[in-house]
Amino acid sequence: MSKRPNILFLMTDEHRADCLGFYGNQIIRTPHLDNLAKDAVIFDHAYTPSPICIPARQCMMSGQLPKTCGCLQYGDDLPPFSMTFAKRFSQYAYMTIACGKLHHLGTDQNQGWISHWGVEGADIAGVKSIDGLITNEFEKIQIQRQKWDDVKEIKRAGIMPSPYGEKDEFATQAAIHAIKQHFLSPSYDRAQPQRPILLMVSLNQPHYPYFCPDARKFEYYLNRVPVFNDNNPFSHPWLGKSPNQPGPILIGRDISFREAQRATAAYYSMIETADELFGKVINEIIHAGEDLDEWIIIYTSDHGEMLGEHSIWEKQKFFEGSVRIPLFIRFPKKYQPRRVQENVNLCDLFATLCDIAEIPAPQGLDSRSLVDLCDGNHSLWNDESISHFGKDFLMIKQGSLKYQYYGESMPEVLFDLDRDPAENINFIDQTEYHEMLSIFRRRRKQLGYGRYADTQ
Repeated sequence: MSKRPNILFLMTDEHRADCLGFYGNQIIRTPHLDNLAKDAVIFDHAYTPSPICIPARQCMMSGQLPKTCGCLQYGDDLPPFSMTFAKRFSQYAYMTIACGKLHHLGTDQNQGWISHWGVEGADIAGVKSIDGLITNEFEKIQIQRQKWDDVKEIKRAGIMPSPYGEKDEFATQAAIHAIKQHFLSPSYDRAQPQRPILLMVSLNQPHYPYFCPDARKFEYYLNRVPVFNDNNPFSHPWLGKSPNQPGPILIGRDISFREAQRATAAYYSMIETADELFGKVINEIIHAGEDLDEWIIIYTSDHGEMLGEHSIWEKQKFFEGSVRIPLFIRFPKKYQPRRVQENVNLCDLFATLCDIAEIPAPQGLDSRSLVDLCDGNHSLWNDESISHFGKDFLMIKQGSLKYQYYGESMPEVLFDLDRDPAENINFIDQTEYHEMLSIFRRRRKQLGYGRYADTQ
């Protein structure tokens, strides 16, 4: 190609795939993303490599699964100067600019981005043990990281300023500034439109707390949003409990229906706000004289949000609400609009971006290019997606079957989404699944899980 395509990478945080118009939600108002999706390849079964923020993002950036890149839990980070897709594209003359949330906790805050506009900084994990000199100082002042339990998160939901609102506004304005300087540079006429740009706009919303400062949005959704109210939690020592509670959160016992409704309305409101911010970025690209059809546009999230389904809130679960993510790739010059039913993974975006931009992908990635699926060629695709949580929990999705392993002391779980899309039934002991269960267990051991796992 004469010039590699510009890339816009849009990302939300903790966003359920079914809370978007283009995934069939009739209540949510996401006109900007829906308009982009009309001309996009939409992936109906995309999954996060880990249903929690930091590992998911490190896997996406590195094109690796958690065990490969060493990011298995909250607080883990990639080694400094790792090979990320931002670094790879920078090596091929792209102007790589990240605006907003990256969630690196170590000393390398950019991880390959030439420019990062955000309000993050190195966390304690990234600085306290440098040369072993200052660890004791942190211990003296007893710095603590605390969050509210899930019941308090729900009970406090409503109309109030979000801690992420100003951050997301800043990220949006930074992206607008970057577009203006790259394509126009009206003051000094130093625009560089001949240089391809990879621009990420990564927002914090709709991550909890369930706060919405816009009363009109909140009022619009309050009596319209669906509320998961079955009060029939799944029986499992890990899968059946809310992350920051000793068990499930029941309406009528732990929270009221109205409190659940208010939290859901605030969540929907944050999604609409994120869509509006993306719209501002899109409009700025058009204002600069660019043709969106000549850009690769990707939209996704790091993981989902249970939102009260199965009496669980937040994430960290292998239920669809938590582990499934929204994903589309828009590049009308090459790909016709279509919906893809195969299982894919967030970490597949590294190889995909390289393939579309005709940049050689590094060796040894877990990432797989989605280009054949974008072209409508499904015949050679390995229909598998993998997700990890912590050191011992594993999900393997093949076809409609979702196998889950929780260590030697907890029961395995097998869902069949064709027969039970609500994920209420564990088919693990049913005889018709024994052959597939053996296949899943062998695959699990290949991945390094279980007593007789192959850890090579």
